[in-house]
Amino acid sequence: MFRANSRGLFDFIAAALCLWAAAWHTPVGALVRGGVAKVVGRKGEGRPLLAYFSGGVYDAREVDVPVVPVLPEGLSPEVLAVVPPGVALGRGAFAVLQSQPAAVRATAAALGQRYDVSRLEAPDDVATLVSRAKADFVTDEGAVLALFAGPELARYAVARAQAEGRVPTLEVLSRQLPPGSAPFFSAASQALMFGTAYALSWPVSPSTRVTSAFGYRTHPTLKTQQLHTGVDLSVPEGTPVKVVADGVVKRASEDAVNGRVIIIDHGRGVTTAYCHNSRLLVTMGQVVSAGQIISESGNTGRSTGPHLHYQVELGRRPVDPFVFRGRKASASLPPLPALPALPAPSGDGAPAAAPRPSKALKAAFEAAGAAPAEADDATEVPP
Repeated sequence: MFRANSRGLFDFIAAALCLWAAAWHTPVGALVRGGVAKVVGRKGEGRPLLAYFSGGVYDAREVDVPVVPVLPEGLSPEVLAVVPPGVALGRGAFAVLQSQPAAVRATAAALGQRYDVSRLEAPDDVATLVSRAKADFVTDEGAVLALFAGPELARYAVARAQAEGRVPTLEVLSRQLPPGSAPFFSAASQALMFGTAYALSWPVSPSTRVTSAFGYRTHPTLKTQQLHTGVDLSVPEGTPVKVVADGVVKRASEDAVNGRVIIIDHGRGVTTAYCHNSRLLVTMGQVVSAGQIISESGNTGRSTGPHLHYQVELGRRPVDPFVFRGRKASASLPPLPALPALPAPSGDGAPAAAPRPSKALKAAFEAAGAAPAEADDATEVPP
């Protein structure tokens, strides 16, 4: 009798532990917790964890984290110079750190004292700290996590990951963190995403003229107000187009609007697109290296002349590529701007029609990796 009761108690405890693990460390548990949080109207921790399990990042549209941008004064080689990865990561981590609560900034300052970085007042200071901490935390992800979560929690997660024989990427580390740690790895995810964006190069010559910038504009053929989600670069047809960072080709196909288009996933939530090409030189699923020629520019799709439409998305949100360009960063620069303001009312006093971004390229991003649709299937921008 005594032995039977003991086993029953043991089974109960084991079942409870299994339910706890399922709720906090599996995609299904994250999905359930996220749904419950949405129903009761509070912010839950399931969504970022679910994003990691799915190979993505916490949706940047739902995280109020400003970026310290590096705005260009003009198109010059200095502005479009390639930023070394370590410096770029420092900029990204610094940008996110400025928005964190005082307790998190104090944790980062204490980590700096451990590695003889007395101040964290500039991106270069954070870059130095992450570089030195990486020796103890194995990867950039481990060092950045230590910046926000503290060395003890990060060291525990790294040790657990290594004990399981896994490389301590942020996805792996997130599974080792206790409940309540979602804000830490969400901040680390944002820092790594911004750091990746700061390290992007440029797809064509830095002297190339920009014929249409990021922002709302009157569409050159449809004559309606739309959000231009990238920049148009004036290059002759057949100009070599280079990928701006290492990545994997998620789409290499053609549609009626974007023409021959390539979409590259660079990891950490950063994706780039190259549209209106005359010739594609890579295929879907191919691994590409920074600087590799992936296409030749052209005039395919809905286009008024030879050019390259270059687009950057962070966490599925299009951003102005110039926000992350420049060799120097300054803490005094403004945060990442929101989407440009809507156009003013029309001359007759009636409110202007609400502008819309092109749905064709957005759909292409959402469907990256899936079988491409037929050219005339939902590719045209609605009137």
